[in-house]
Amino acid sequence: MNITIIRKATIDDTVHIALIGRITFKESFGHLFENNGDLPNYLNKTFSVSKIKNSIQKEKNSYFIAFVNELPVGYAKLKLNSSSEFINNKNISQLQKIYVLKDFLGLKIGKQLQQAVFDKVLKTETKKVWLSVWTGNKRAIDFYRKNSWNDIGKHKFSIGVHSFEFLAMSRNL
Repeated sequence: MNITIIRKATIDDTVHIALIGRITFKESFGHLFENNGDLPNYLNKTFSVSKIKNSIQKEKNSYFIAFVNELPVGYAKLKLNSSSEFINNKNISQLQKIYVLKDFLGLKIGKQLQQAVFDKVLKTETKKVWLSVWTGNKRAIDFYRKNSWNDIGKHKFSIGVHSFEFLAMSRNL
């Protein structure tokens, strides 16, 4: 039997979050990088322990971490009061990340992390959340659409020499 625990992350979870981020990003998107230097550079910059430690301490950010049988297997990051070019309202928040290790995707950890984010948002004045997802990530897009997220626009994001199209989505709470 699997015992799943979702809780608000603390500074003590920084190393777990950095490692989960690196692994899941590489699992999901590593195949997209033809220039071998771009992926390691991005991973080192985005998922460094110091960057995560700094981010987790910011007042606007909330991290939630998931454990299965005491193993850290996923996390979500929420940024309160994070505007979007696609929403004409400043009182919105952004679901910046939901990352779950591939071996644990079937346990609905993503849905539980999403709910932890929503529970946090509902305690604020924010009633709308937005996110960006790579247009080639069909599994994630299907997950979000199944959970009442709506398409609101598209934008580009570059990593090194690679440019990717992202779908912006939002959801009212």
